[in-house]
Amino acid sequence: MDWTLEVVVVPVTDLDRAKAFYVDQCGFRAEIDAPFFEDVGRFVQLTPPGSRCSVVLESGMPESPGQPRMAPGSMRGLQLCVTDIEAARAELTGRGVDVTPVMHVSASGWAEGRGEAGWNCFLFFQDPDGNGWTIQEAPAPLTER
Repeated sequence: MDWTLEVVVVPVTDLDRAKAFYVDQCGFRAEIDAPFFEDVGRFVQLTPPGSRCSVVLESGMPESPGQPRMAPGSMRGLQLCVTDIEAARAELTGRGVDVTPVMHVSASGWAEGRGEAGWNCFLFFQDPDGNGWTIQEAPAPLTER
């Protein structure tokens, strides 16, 4: 049996503002925008280009049994991978996203510029609520080389 990660819940304060950010500025595809029940909340599911894993923007969704609701802006460590970090940065900055310069992990911590290893190139940004995203340059899969 396969266990696949298909959806990550991202807590936000304003669904319309968050949807606009992810769709218009980050280029995510809007998959679903529908009410849960009549006049009770909305379900907004967005997917990054080329990904099978989507994000669901959460605001006012009923609390899951045994799982307290996350505060808007509390997500950290959300990570997207691309094969061209400079092109990803240019696209995001061109769409108005405040993205860090390309950075890498060095012996003394984070440093600006590309790292020597193929996996050691990163960008960072936050959504309007402060949920933190990382973009990492990852080599193309062997089947694509």
